[in-house]
Amino acid sequence: MKDLTQMLIPTYEDVLAAHARITPYIHRTPVLTSSYFNSLTGAELFFKCENFQKAGAFKVRGACNAVFGLSDEMAAKGVCTHSSGNHALSLSYAAGRRGIPCNVVMPRTAPQAKKDAVRGYGGVITECEPSTSSREAVFAEVQARTGGEFVHPYNDPRVIAGQATCSRELLEQVDGLDAVIAPIGGGGMISGTCLTVSSTAPGVDVYAAEPKNADDAFRSFKAGRIIADDAPETVADGLKVPLKDLTWHFVSRHVTDIFTATEDQIVEAMKLTWKRMKIVMEPSCAVPLACMLANPDVFRGRRVGVIITGGNVDLDTLPWMKG
Repeated sequence: MKDLTQMLIPTYEDVLAAHARITPYIHRTPVLTSSYFNSLTGAELFFKCENFQKAGAFKVRGACNAVFGLSDEMAAKGVCTHSSGNHALSLSYAAGRRGIPCNVVMPRTAPQAKKDAVRGYGGVITECEPSTSSREAVFAEVQARTGGEFVHPYNDPRVIAGQATCSRELLEQVDGLDAVIAPIGGGGMISGTCLTVSSTAPGVDVYAAEPKNADDAFRSFKAGRIIADDAPETVADGLKVPLKDLTWHFVSRHVTDIFTATEDQIVEAMKLTWKRMKIVMEPSCAVPLACMLANPDVFRGRRVGVIITGGNVDLDTLPWMKG
């Protein structure tokens, strides 16, 4: 993708079109509540469970919108992308449903469960080093070789419009929300949330949650410009990538605040959710709850939508396991 002046900023009309386009290929995921977490936070929480989504993550929304929006001529060459996991497997899922090739570049350190899912959906993996620079360099080679349509994991208007359908559903499922909080890495989900909320419920605050070990979005937000880290280390593997121009457009204009959580707080929130809600979620998904527990005064007494973004974990290497 090029700079923002060469990109189309998606509108809410694009969100409506995306929802109609992808409905045959996605789940309308449920919203769960927990009296335990309500008492713990002092807020009324509504968990939008994208861990129950097709391919196990919200990213299937944006991937399907991009894949099924391609002309037959473009689709014939297939699609390609780079991703730490969930976008890769989601794009592979969407491409498989359309019957076209999908090539993905993934860090060699990506969870094995996500690599297995990509291959299971028919995607072809080329591995790279776990840094943004390596990812983009290897991807350039793969795209040149395959000629596939690049579907960026987040800095793509088609992807953002697709991700926005998640918060559209949430606002339809729960009345009277005061705020929505979601994880932030590259910013695709948050951008989609900003797009939906600013268009249909402008009085609702949008908060982003980020690992302290990969807090470039937090620092960017405070500085008023994009600050990118190349290879941060965090258990929240889906949140290591930096903001780009299109997602920064939404984050800088519509996000109320960004909070951070430590590695211990993230793991504890993940473990607590597994224990109390009996649902499988990734470390990245635990970051919003970890941030809420660390900043209770911001959320106390409010109705808050919490987006659980995915459930693709390697059950043999859970972060609280020793050895």
